[in-house]
Amino acid sequence: MTDQEEALTRMIAVLKEPVSIGSDLTARVMAEVRQGPGPAMDEVAGPRVDWWRRRWTLRVSPLGALATAAGLAAIALGSQRAGRRAGIESVERSATVAQAPGRTQFVLVAKDAKNVSLVGDFNDWSLSATPLTRSDGNGVWWVTVPLVPGRYRFAYVVDGTLWRPDPESPAADDEFGRPNSVLTIGGS
Repeated sequence: MTDQEEALTRMIAVLKEPVSIGSDLTARVMAEVRQGPGPAMDEVAGPRVDWWRRRWTLRVSPLGALATAAGLAAIALGSQRAGRRAGIESVERSATVAQAPGRTQFVLVAKDAKNVSLVGDFNDWSLSATPLTRSDGNGVWWVTVPLVPGRYRFAYVVDGTLWRPDPESPAADDEFGRPNSVLTIGGS
């Protein structure tokens, strides 16, 4: 048996022990209730803000502490997995840069992404029409698209599911509630 298994076995044994509540608990609680309400707030010594400086005692049973720790660990693990599934933690920043007249370069930094597509009204929102190319090892994805002067709505799609607008461009929602960006080329 490993040290961890032994420690876990000891913790389980402690948690299985019955908890005893003193037989006088009911009597003590009822005595407090019979005393009636405490002094009014105005009668308490010191300014009203002193309540936050008081010492507070929080008592938690070993089982309660273990359950709380397990719940927090489950939440942390679940949100980490959900973020990976959605590709959220892989997208760091993006930028759209005009490279030359008639050609626009789109750049996205997404280190953990497996694939990235550019969708927009210039390619009928097709996931396969404009895939981005990954630069070697640095997580930078890019594509150059020939665009004439005009106003375009677009977004990046990371790993086929995460619809990502360009934070450097003005935002606009499409008719389906998905976030898009707006790019204006030329004076339009």
